[in-house]
Order: sequence, then structure tokens, then C-alpha cells
Amino acid sequence: MIRFNKRTILNKAGIPAVCLSAIILFGSFTPDKKNFDIAKNLEIFNALMKELNMFYVDTINSEKVITKGINSMLGSLDPYTNYIPESEKEDFRFMTTGEYGGIGSLIVYRDSDTYISEPYEGMPAQIAGLKPGDKIIKIDGTPTHGLKSDKVSEMLKGTANTVVIVTVERPDVKEPITKEITRKKIQMNAVPYYGIVGDKTGYIYLSNFTDKAAGEVKDALLDLKKNQQIESLVLDLRGNPGGILEEAVQIVNYFVPKGKEVLSTRGKIKQWDRTYKTTQEPIDTEIPLVVLVNSGSASASEIVSGALQDLDRAVIVGERTYGKGLVQSTRTLPYNGTLKVTTAKYYIPSGRLIQAIDYSHRNPDGSVGRIPDSLTTAFKTANGRIVRDGGGIKPDIEVEKENPANICFYLVNDLIIFDYANRYAAKHPTIAPIGEFKLTDEDYNDFKEFVKSKDFKYDRQSDKVLNELRKVAQFEGYLDEASEEFKALENKLSHNLDKDLDTFRKDIEELLTIEIVKRYYHQKGEIRQSLRKDEDLDKALEILNDKAAYNKILNINQNLKSKK
Repeated sequence: MIRFNKRTILNKAGIPAVCLSAIILFGSFTPDKKNFDIAKNLEIFNALMKELNMFYVDTINSEKVITKGINSMLGSLDPYTNYIPESEKEDFRFMTTGEYGGIGSLIVYRDSDTYISEPYEGMPAQIAGLKPGDKIIKIDGTPTHGLKSDKVSEMLKGTANTVVIVTVERPDVKEPITKEITRKKIQMNAVPYYGIVGDKTGYIYLSNFTDKAAGEVKDALLDLKKNQQIESLVLDLRGNPGGILEEAVQIVNYFVPKGKEVLSTRGKIKQWDRTYKTTQEPIDTEIPLVVLVNSGSASASEIVSGALQDLDRAVIVGERTYGKGLVQSTRTLPYNGTLKVTTAKYYIPSGRLIQAIDYSHRNPDGSVGRIPDSLTTAFKTANGRIVRDGGGIKPDIEVEKENPANICFYLVNDLIIFDYANRYAAKHPTIAPIGEFKLTDEDYNDFKEFVKSKDFKYDRQSDKVLNELRKVAQFEGYLDEASEEFKALENKLSHNLDKDLDTFRKDIEELLTIEIVKRYYHQKGEIRQSLRKDEDLDKALEILNDKAAYNKILNINQNLKSKK
């Protein structure tokens, strides 16, 4: 996740250099009203900042004030138009390439300290012996207590082949542990896992669209076809926030013929409008394909799932996607800054725009909302199926899931499950292989005692609703005569941690098992374990194993009849 430090370069008067250059630039334009308004307001801002800098009663942090102004200005447009100062360009590059120089570990911040959360398999942190739960207390001799995790992350990162000395405290180990770690170029895989699910069905999990995403998907697909002889495929885009548009086009190309339109982009500058078509021969246009999506699938994920849906090339399974149909480009700014700016909207093969929020039409209070279904427009896929615009990609099969118990959220959020998994791993050098490992009753009872020892408290929605109802009853004058009923209900809903840990054992145990498995088998193990109980994947396999149902969803047989 990128964390912005927000730095702006100022001249000696405390005025942003970009504003001065803009005034000069706009001064040479023809004096039409629009350009005059821009120049006028920039000049007002310039003068206002100068007056504040000279006369305000307290010292002004010009950098902070101006940065806040820049962010407020850009925030009024859309969430994707951002200013990236030079100090944050490395984080931005990581988003597009998946590469950085460092030790290769996730970290987590809590109670004024930063902890190792997950050392990546085969990376310097893991090779050096750092473990989840290690508290970082020094980096190159500098104490880290009180430093935010973004600062600690910055200290851990550095040029490949340089050395960083990390000192940690480990639970149940008396003395601090110091490790001398050689940084390396860390490459985060866009495809962290692929393999076989079900009978002869391949599975590829694509986590993001970096500049290597298409290549990794291709390698996985070819390996599954050659060495596993797969007969169908599941492409998992759940939680994938998107990335590079061209990588999405290339991935679609693996499954559809050369020359097919994947999307078009349209913006203010018509010369930049483009139509993206498949340019190469595909890998496989016949293999039955299911794409898994959810509300976290956005942007490039929606290009892939939406294009394959519009071309009737894949069945889409899961939840409605996020709905981001906006394209960003980067523009160079003075002092090595960068503007990431929304320059176009994209339209998938049926002609629909999947953007769910119209940021140009805000409510009076500045808020925005999703486009209502009543205002969406119907379009047709290649085989004549009806699809709609204005709200992400609606799956061909929507899978309803039970909401996890409220207690589960707090056990994860408060790092209770994380801490217990660390404790379990410290006591058990090995565990059974994935698929065979299972927590015993003794293990779960030990977990329950661990939870109680942490004085664990969690928010109960029933308590909140009951308190709100009590307030309304009091306001309307019914509380006195209903006091006995309220008291009885309160007793029934009273907090009982033991009972809740037993009632929701199935959900809690699943989360706990996944976290423990990750300690031994890392990210690949975590993914494999989570797939063992996955409603979306189960539905995908059901459809792939029923050719008639698969063809009916995509209107394939009907399309063949109409061509005769």
C-alpha cells in the first residue's frame, strides 16, 4: 500500500514553483474566459500564500499547507488523480512493476511498534530467519519504537546488495536477535500460485496487473496445458485492483482470436483515443473458462472479465465487480514530480462503460453515489446476451455467501489469530501437508484460553441495535412500559465469549487454520488452504463439469443455430 508523505518544492518566498510557471504559461494564452479564470485564480492563490507567509501570526508550514491544498483540489475530481512527489516515485514504481529493493517481508504496526508480518518465501528476511511476530526494535542501530510503519519500511528498503542490520525481539526469547541482511531486488509475482483443482481443471490466481502479469499468466497456462493436460481453466481475479491496461489486453488475447476488439478509450483529447485489439495468435480459444471476481476486482480486472463476458468466451462467477472504468496517464511535473491524472474512460467490446460512480455529478454535500440500475443501458454480447453498463461487471452466476461472524473480524483485526499462529508455530516444528492438517479439539481449546488471556473485547452489532432501539423507545415515551422486555432481551444478548467461540467455531477455525498453514507453507500454502472451502470455486467447477449448462449460459448453442 502506498502511503503519501506529501512533499512540495517551494521557492524562497514559500510559493510553489509550479504555480509561478503556470502563471507565466497561462499569461501567453488568448484571453478567453476559461484561461483568464485559471490565470486569475492562480494569481490569487500565489498572492494569498505570500501574504500568509509574511503576516500570519504563527509560523506557517508552507509545505504542509500547500500540499493539503493540492490534495483537496485533486480529491474534488476523483480518487485516482494524484500528485506523486519525487520522494514517493519508488512506491509508485512498485505498483506498476512489483519490484523494489529490500528484505522481502510484510510488516504490521501496532501499539507504537512495527512487527514482521510475513517474510516472503526465499527472500532475504526469510533466509535470515526472521519470523512473523518478531518486533523490530532497531534498524542499523536506530531505535524504531514510535516510528510509523511507512518510516520503518523506508529504512528497510534500499539498493540491492547493500546490507541492513535488523534487531528484533521474539516472544519467549530473552535476548534481542540481530540479523545482518543483504537486500536484493524483490520481485512480487503477479501470479503467486497456479495448479490443479478438481479433475483436470487448471487454476491461475492473478493478484495484480504489473508489467509482467501477462507473461506470468502465459507461463502458467502453457505449463498447465503441457504438463497437467488440463481440460478447463479457472482464472481468479478476486481482490485484484488492476494495473497496466496493456497487460489486460494481452491476457484476453490468450483466449480469443487475433483481431478482436478488447476495449476502446475515449477522453478529452481526441488524438489520444485508442481502440485496443488482440494482435497475436491466441493460446487456446476452445478451453472452457471461468473467471472469478468480487467487489475488489477493479480496473484491468474488469477489462479482462468484461471483455471475456462480452465476447462470450468465459463464464463470470462471484460478486459484482468494483466498477472502475477510468484510465489514468502520468504527466511529468517540475522537480521530478508526477501527476497521475484520469484522461479517459474505457469501453469494453459490447460498447458499455462499467464505471459505477459519476464523479462529475456530485451531491450538494460533495458526496457521490453509484449509478442506479434504473439509469443503466442494455447492451448485447457477441451471442446476443443482455449486459448492462454503469455498475461494474455483473457475474453470469452470482454466488451468495454467508457473512462471517462479527467476532471473526475482531479476532483478525486485533491480531489475535496472528499471534496464536505464531505461538503454535513456535511449539510445532512441522505440521501435516496441506489438505491433511487439521486443528484438534485440544488445539482449539488452547486457542480459546489464549483469547481469554488477552482480555479480548469485541463489538457486538446486537448491542448497538438494542441501544438504538432503547433510545428511540425513550424518545417516543415507550421505554418505561417496555422496560421488562428490554431487560429480558438484554440478558439473552449478553456478552458470552465462551459461547461465541463455540458457536462460530467453524468460521474461526477456518481462519486460524489458514494462518497457521501460512507459517509453514507461505503464500502458496495460504492460497491452497483457502481454496479448500471456497464457494466461488465450487460453483466454477460445477459449471465446468456441466457442458450443457456452460453452453447455455454463454448462449453458444443458440448462436450456432442462428448462423446456420
